[in-house]
Amino acid sequence: VRMLRWLLIVSALDLRAWGAPTIVSREEWGARSLTCREQLLPPVAFVIVDQLMGMECQEQNTCSQKLRGLQSRSVYTKGWCDVAYNFLVGDDGRVYEGVGWTVQGVHTQGYSNVSLGLAFFGSKLGSSPSPAALSAAEHLIFYAIEKGHLSPRYIQPLLLKEESCLVPHQLVKPRNACPNIITRSAWQARQTHCPTMTLPAKYVIIIHTAGATCNISMDCKIRVRDIQSYHMDAKDYCDIGYHFLVGQDGGVYEGVGWHTKGSHTYGFNDIGLGVAFIGNFVEKPPNAAALEAAQHLIRCSVVRGHLAPSYLLVGHSDVADVLSPGRALYNIVKTWPHFRH
Repeated sequence: VRMLRWLLIVSALDLRAWGAPTIVSREEWGARSLTCREQLLPPVAFVIVDQLMGMECQEQNTCSQKLRGLQSRSVYTKGWCDVAYNFLVGDDGRVYEGVGWTVQGVHTQGYSNVSLGLAFFGSKLGSSPSPAALSAAEHLIFYAIEKGHLSPRYIQPLLLKEESCLVPHQLVKPRNACPNIITRSAWQARQTHCPTMTLPAKYVIIIHTAGATCNISMDCKIRVRDIQSYHMDAKDYCDIGYHFLVGQDGGVYEGVGWHTKGSHTYGFNDIGLGVAFIGNFVEKPPNAAALEAAQHLIRCSVVRGHLAPSYLLVGHSDVADVLSPGRALYNIVKTWPHFRH
């Protein structure tokens, strides 16, 4: 069976836009009333992708018209309860609601009750969907994970060919889901033995270390080593207190990592990931590279199953009587997805 290779090279999602994708509702595209009744129980384990022919369109009005025609053919010619897919993606970069999150599609026999059916339309069959369409599809997948509709360890992609032939692929994470993490061995951490973390974590706690910042990797490694020594020798922690640290070089430095309990916030050490920005950010926020790296890490944690898709994001000062993470950083963090004061 010919594989649709373009699906495997989807473009990286702009992390700053992570959140709800642009979804054109059924009402907006003029759908008939939904009569499908079979419920889809979340989180599902599969994403199944198709490409529709004869549906070329480049803007919302035309795509909506094409979709209304598809719905009519699906109902009156094929005898289905509605369009076959949960969502459809146009070459205009918009996601169009099919039967939605909670209703089973009829796209793939044996899989419709355990998968999200996603169809590309708007491009000519055999050609790649537009970059905007590919980005929208990836945006939708990450949003589905974030909201608990799709398992973080989903199997992707199952490619649909002529409605009957599935090409399974190995368990994978979304492309570019995780940042380059500087390991403990790379910054020459001391060996330790600490309690195990309870996963998936339920919170992300944003912290600042309150000391000097760093802009190049060598300096950041020194800062992380110094913090570990301070935490172990002066505070008697079993290791560095944070799960991860973020430098203004754009690097994410492994603290105790995902699987080890932190020592950052009383009452939250075994249920919250402590992410510390290296430096003091009361007056001035971290640079764009550091902010993006932290967002990248949070997304990675969800995708890998170490952080619950329904996690809550808080500042250190929200759960402890401290100035951390600093006013300038806090003002940015409270605009991020999942923030809860």
